[in-house]
Amino acid sequence: MSRERPNDTGRAPPSSATTHRPVLLEAVLAALAPRDDAVYIDGTFGGGGYAAALLAAARCRVFGIDRDPDAVRRGQDLAARHGGRLTLIEGRFGDMERLVGAFAPGPIAGVALDLGVSSDQLDRPERGFSLRSDGPLDMRMERSGQSAADLVARLTEAELAELIRTLGEERFARRIARAIAAARQRGPIRRTGELAEIVRAAIPRAEPGLDPATRTFQALRIAVNDELGELDRGLEAAERVLMPGGRFAVVSFHSLEDGRVKNFLRRRSGNAPAGSRHAPPRPGSAAPSFALLSRRATRPGADEIAANPRARSARMRAAERTAAPPWPARQDRPTLPGGV
Repeated sequence: MSRERPNDTGRAPPSSATTHRPVLLEAVLAALAPRDDAVYIDGTFGGGGYAAALLAAARCRVFGIDRDPDAVRRGQDLAARHGGRLTLIEGRFGDMERLVGAFAPGPIAGVALDLGVSSDQLDRPERGFSLRSDGPLDMRMERSGQSAADLVARLTEAELAELIRTLGEERFARRIARAIAAARQRGPIRRTGELAEIVRAAIPRAEPGLDPATRTFQALRIAVNDELGELDRGLEAAERVLMPGGRFAVVSFHSLEDGRVKNFLRRRSGNAPAGSRHAPPRPGSAAPSFALLSRRATRPGADEIAANPRARSARMRAAERTAAPPWPARQDRPTLPGGV
């Protein structure tokens, strides 16, 4: 599906699933190599673009997972058109093993993940993701749990600064946190427009082509939805569900996501900087569970960027599952400021 771009510009919201073209669609299809009678997981169903392309490319079965109930509802028409080959599931892709396992589909031949916020979420002001259109300061993909407004009200100034610096990669994080703390003394910050103006006023100089509030909004959205924790869980879940020879394709849009995907696949393929792909596994170490399909990320071409400016920072990494058993799940998950 089309995903969030840094300057928050783009087309009108799609009216239904598959009315827009997914980012890096050809690259994802080439990586997954869909075939008849195989089973695939679109872990971020959204507008249904990848799922529809898989269904059109082969007589296969697809499980579409999305944590946003609106996306699952909108996808029902697409499911109805494919005679039982598309099953939609409301939930998080980090739980794909349990969610899809409930249907007993057999071996999984491919998993696709398209990270971040969808075009539909971004283009609807009432969802609170956009800094271009005023709306409630929400940002919850699942419409449950704490909102961005709750986070802004609860965190201390120091915690806000660390959150914005870490998840937004914002060098003016302290200035922004100070301005937010001062503003909330006058009253709760409940609107996206209000927060965007506070952040813009706090930054001494704007980066050309980038709204000054972009990185702060990114940080809050990632924290509200635990996007990096969910990505870690999703990477490990895909490793567990994929059959030997199964393909994995992940599209990301900023360095925090891409760095996690790159490091995961490099470690699992034996291509981490500390080792050699040609050296046998050290005693007690796990055998490579993935083989990289390319050592470099795939990026959109000029034509795709011209047609969809939101695609310009997208990058895709892909790998093929080996016959080695999954590696043990990580237990040392990093924690965010304020217990987020």
